[in-house]
Amino acid sequence: MARYKGPRVRISRRFGIPMFGPTKYLERRNYPPGVHGPKSRRKLTDYGLGLVEKQKLRYYYGLLERQFRGVYEKALRRRGVTGEHMLQILETRLDNVVHHLGFGTTRAAARQMVAHGHITVNGRKVSIPSYALKVNDVVAVKDTTVSRQMATRAMELSTSRAVPDWLALNKDEFKGVVMRIPTREEINPVANEQAVVEFYSR
Repeated sequence: MARYKGPRVRISRRFGIPMFGPTKYLERRNYPPGVHGPKSRRKLTDYGLGLVEKQKLRYYYGLLERQFRGVYEKALRRRGVTGEHMLQILETRLDNVVHHLGFGTTRAAARQMVAHGHITVNGRKVSIPSYALKVNDVVAVKDTTVSRQMATRAMELSTSRAVPDWLALNKDEFKGVVMRIPTREEINPVANEQAVVEFYSR
């Protein structure tokens, strides 16, 4: 399973947001990593700004460069605003929806749940984290003791996170439904997706 294995707090400090879930270190050191972190950095070029925005989205959703480029190219083939399509593709990935429903405390944990076969889609086991969900798809935790225990612990720790309006959650049955495709306003992206589109279109 391809995933980022490097230092996580360092990445979160670089961009100033918790990329891999809540971390106390951003409160202690709210400046970039490195010996020159507290000092002001030189101004970024347009290319540099686009690169930063692209890296934010990539790390936030836990994708490697080749995977993320694939998301951009898929969005480019659709009619409409490429940036919004790109965000919608990222948001409706199975691992991301599992995280939003509270079955995984972080996107990495949700990704692992999917990869280890603890999640079903429309009653069938799906072990592909990048699986693209559609409207009315039913995402559920597999009906086994281990799977349900993992989901229960995660939901207990995720009570402070609200489930997005475009998803419907049934906690008692450990399942959720994709009610509709989210809009850009509902996604509230951590990065400027238009800068990412311009970065790739150079």
